[in-house]
Parts: sequence; C-alpha cells; structure tokens
Amino acid sequence: MMGEEPASYTRETEMSSDAGSDEELPAPMEEGSRNGSIRKGCDPCCQTQRSKLQHRRARINQQINKEMRMRAGAENLFRATTNNKVKETVALELSFVNSNLQLLKEELEELNSNMEVYQTESESINVPMIPLGLKETKDVDLTVPLKDFICEHYGEDGSLFEKEIKEFMELRQAMRTPSRNQAGLELLVEYYNQLYYLDQRFFPPHRNLGVHFHWYDSLTGVPSCQRALAFEKGSVLFNVAALYTQIGARQDRSATAGIDRAIDAFQRAAGAFHYLKENFSNAPSLDMSGPSLCMLVRLMIAQVQECVFERVTLTTQDTHFTSQLQVAQEAARVSDVYSLVLQTMTQPMVKDYVPFSWASMVQVKAEHFRALSHYYAAVALCNHTQSVQDEDCDEETEKFFLQFHVTTPAKPTLSQVLREPEERRKLGKAHLRRAVIRHEEAMRVHSMCKILRKMDILQEVLSFTHKRSLDKYSEMDQEDDFDETAEAPEIHSQSHQKPDIITPNFFMVSVTDIFQRLGPLSVFCARARWGPVRVVCLQRGEGCLGLTLRGDSPVLVAGVVPGGCAEEAGLREGDYIVAVDGEDCKWAKHGEVVHLLKSGGDRGVELSVITLHTHDAQVERRSAMLSPSGDKENARQRSMGGAKGQSSASLLNWNRKKNRDGGGVTKRLGSTFSLPFGNLRDSESMY
Repeated sequence: MMGEEPASYTRETEMSSDAGSDEELPAPMEEGSRNGSIRKGCDPCCQTQRSKLQHRRARINQQINKEMRMRAGAENLFRATTNNKVKETVALELSFVNSNLQLLKEELEELNSNMEVYQTESESINVPMIPLGLKETKDVDLTVPLKDFICEHYGEDGSLFEKEIKEFMELRQAMRTPSRNQAGLELLVEYYNQLYYLDQRFFPPHRNLGVHFHWYDSLTGVPSCQRALAFEKGSVLFNVAALYTQIGARQDRSATAGIDRAIDAFQRAAGAFHYLKENFSNAPSLDMSGPSLCMLVRLMIAQVQECVFERVTLTTQDTHFTSQLQVAQEAARVSDVYSLVLQTMTQPMVKDYVPFSWASMVQVKAEHFRALSHYYAAVALCNHTQSVQDEDCDEETEKFFLQFHVTTPAKPTLSQVLREPEERRKLGKAHLRRAVIRHEEAMRVHSMCKILRKMDILQEVLSFTHKRSLDKYSEMDQEDDFDETAEAPEIHSQSHQKPDIITPNFFMVSVTDIFQRLGPLSVFCARARWGPVRVVCLQRGEGCLGLTLRGDSPVLVAGVVPGGCAEEAGLREGDYIVAVDGEDCKWAKHGEVVHLLKSGGDRGVELSVITLHTHDAQVERRSAMLSPSGDKENARQRSMGGAKGQSSASLLNWNRKKNRDGGGVTKRLGSTFSLPFGNLRDSESMY
C-alpha cells in the first residue's frame, strides 16, 4: 500500500521488453546493491521516435509556461492601469498571447494523438490502441534544503550527506526518461518508494521544506506547482500508469502471447489510475482530477476488452454455430464498454479536456465493434444454412440462441429460425445490413478527424471490414427476393473474461533508505522532536552502572537506579544511546551495545544520548485534516509511520506501570544490580 514502508519482495515474472524496441535497455539493478542505484533512464540525446516526441512535448510545455506567465502579467497590468491607451495595448497583447496559447495546445494535442509512434512494428493489422505520454517535470535542486534540514533537525553536518543527496538527485533525473519496458517501470517504482523515506525524513506535518515540485499536465501542457510531496508522488504514479499504456500499445497482438502481455499492461494501467483516484484528492492538474482518472480507468478497461476479443477471434478456429455467436457477443461487449467511455468523455468536466482525436477514436471503435458483432452473427446464421439440420439443433444450442438477442421477435420465432434455412438467411441478411450501416458510420466519424485520417492502419482496418460485410451482403442478396429486409434485433453483449483492475505492486522493487545513516526511521524522522545530543561520561561503580537497557536500533535507557552511577552522570529514563566511545550506535543491536558497555572496564565509557520529546501525533492528524492539498497519501503514510515507531512516552509508561504494580524490574530481580546477564531477557539488560 501507499503508506507502508517498502520492504523486500519476490520479483514478479517480468514483462518482456518490447519487440523491435528502438531504445537501449538499461542494465538491471544488482540485488542488495547499496552503492547507489544503478538504474538509468533513456539517453536524452538518443534520437528515437518516442524520444523525439517527448522532446517536442517538453519544448511545447516550456512555451506554454512562458505564454501563461506573459498572460498573467498582462492581465494584472490590465486590471491595475486606469490609462485607456495602455488598456488597449494590453488587450491587443492579450489577444496575441491567447492565440499563441491556442496554437500551442493544438500542437500538443496533435502530439498526444500521435498513437502510431507507440504502436507495434509488427506487420499485423490491428486497430491502434490509445497510449498516454509521460508527464514532464522540471529540475528540482534539493541540496540546500536537505542539508539545512539535516543540520537544523538532526543536529548533524549536512555536508557529510552530499553523497546521499547526489544519489537521490540522480535517481530523480533518471526517472524522468524511463525506458519503455520492465526496467523503466522498476525505475519509476524505485523512485516512488524512495519518496516514502524522503517524506518520513524531511517533511514534518507542521511545516514545509520550501521545495517546489513543477509538473506539466500530460494532455494540455499547463504547468502546476506544489510544495506537497504528495504531488510529486502522484505525478510519478501517473507516469507508471502512462508507461504501462505505452507498453500495452507496443505489444504484437498477432499472437496470443502478445495479447496477454497487452491485457496485463492495460489492467495494471487501470489499477494505477484507480489507485491514484482513490488516494489523492484536490489535484492541481486536470490529468489527475477525479473525472479524468475515471475516464482513463474506463478507457484502459475498454482496451483490455478489445484485446480479449482479439484473442477470442485468434483462438476460435472452428466455424461452429455457437462459437460464431460467442464471437459476436464478445464484439458487442467491446462496443458497449467503448460507448461507456465515450459517455464519460462527453461529461462537462472532461469534454473540453480530452483530445478530439481520442473521442473520435473511441466513437469509431464503438461503431466498428458493433458492426463486427452483427457481421459475426450473420456469418453464424448464413454459413450454417445448409449444415444445421433439425437433429443438430439440440436443446443447448436452442437455449443459447434464445438468449443471444436483447429482444425476441414475435414472428418468426427463434425456434423456427433455427430449423428453417430461409428464415436464417433473412435474419442473417438483416444483421449484415446493420453491420454495413455501422461500418459506414465508423468511416464517417473517422473522416471527420484530421489526425485519424493520417493513421493508415486504421483506415485499412475500417475499409477491409466494410468491404467484407458488403461482399457478404451481396452474396446473400437474391434477385428474386422482393421482401423488405427486416430490422435485426440488438445482440446481447457478453464476455468470457472480465477485465481486472490490478492494484500497483510497490514491493516489486526492493529499496534501501538512501538516508539510512541518519538513524532508524522509528526515531530519527521528521515528525519526532528531541533535545540536543548530550555526552555522558559513565563510570562503573561497585561493579554496576545503575541502568536498565531495552530494545534495538537505537537502544533505550528504560530505567535509571536512583543515586546510581548513571543518574549521577546525567542519564535519564527515556534516553536513547546514539554512540558509545565515539562509535555510532543508532543501528546497533542490543547485544552490541551491551558488549561496548562491558568493554569499557573500570575506565568507564562515554555515551552520546538524546531525549525524545514527542512524535507530534496530534499535530500530524490536525495537519492532515487542515492540509490545503488534502492529500490522503501523506496522512496515511504518517499514521503508518507513527504505528511503526513508538514514542519514548509509551515506553516510559510501560516501565512505570510495572513499578507501580509492584512487579517492576527492581523488585522482581532483587535490590542488587550485580546479577549475571543470563538471568535477564535478551531485550532487556541491567548494569
């Protein structure tokens, strides 16, 4: 889940890289590597078709950003001035700026509609899929803010963490250009998981780091800027989904293996969009708004259903009557889901946002697959005119045919249709007539969109299926048939495979906190507050130190003997030991700290300790509710993080309760503190 700490994982079966991909694959990440991530993005200078497209998108995004700044300045001047001549000049300038913005948005829409770049290079003829381009982002320099926060909050020299900061910045730079394969997905997920640690380490709930994250809208190129880390995480998750759409569109769907990979990719894209919709709110950009994400989820589900239909037609080799009817129902199902997508695209919040070519493509597909459903129904009826005999029409076939249509005609009955060849021919001819009409409507919608007219493969598919239906209709049309062609009833849509929405698996990539040298996240996090590091010189007196230790990483001083050596040295109950004789112990296990304390001998030991004041749990909850961004993601992660790292207050209350009940450590073990360590639990030691 989005709020859980990334952990080790079992690598899933990797999606094969794109066949014929024009991108160089980055080297796989070595398991357990802590010398920095070696994942790399695509070479920005590599002039592949997709990289050229992304470069043009980035350039247009920058130009749109520039024009919008000019428009904002001109509008402010127009409102502020009282000089009519200045107002006229500014109004004229605004008209030029708005014209430029419109031209840039149209150019970006054309790039977003350039579906052929993302399609497979196979020679097979398939209807193109609709992929999404990646969101672009600007460089963010976190060096100074992170160094300042490390110095201010953690009390350490920020310059000592330059290596970690550089590693994180390189990872962010790499994820801006992910390769279009499994390695690119893992790169994005790795960065996404690292953002969890960054949030816990450097983003307290009651203040911001002063870092602005700039991202451009995927479809309009309009820039958005927020200081909330949830905006960065949501944008990365959007790119994960967009990359899945590109991988799905890239697959060769002329074979079942490619179709299955496309289905998996589109289902995962739908899951990422759905997860983004459910866990992020008040998005600053339209592409991550609720209505847009709902439309994208439905679009991905429709493309999954289209792939299911292609697999059915590929695997259905027999020409049995019921088999052909099942293919017709699959096509009708694809048409229904695309009609639902088109309905979503015409909603007020989405209508002016979605590219016209997308809406046209969806409408073309809805008409195209409705035509195919009637065509396969006609094939089932007409091709079996002579072969289906009375004895072959068993009860199962008749029952299936009775449920095939949405409405059942009164005359002739469907039982008569099954048994009389002439009635089957007439009904098949009626279905062919509707198929031809639907094909012509699909071609009409296609001709109205300039961008779709440039897609040769789509034109080829529509022309081929239209001609096939016309030829079949001409074959069925008899010269002596003077009866008016009946109206074929609609076909009941049905599918043997329901698309799944696969939730993103954030554990697909094992990551290690880049800033783990700061200490365990349960204590050394942005929400925790503690006093400055205190150095305590502890001398052993009469064979004991007078303190009780508990826990690991870091070890907690759970109890201090009144009047003992530890109390005299300044140790307090609830202190955390961060160093012993200058050796860092933030990640040390209980036994390691015990060994260091014992090795001090009579000369004593020098302890560096901190006192944890609070985790600000109430402040976190209040901040999450009042946050202007309203991001559920950060609130969830902080609540999860709070559950993982208990505060010292809870530990102190536990110890005091033991003492109040008369069953404390001192009474239970006697009044002396010279008992051997073997009599104590492994997680608690007394000196």
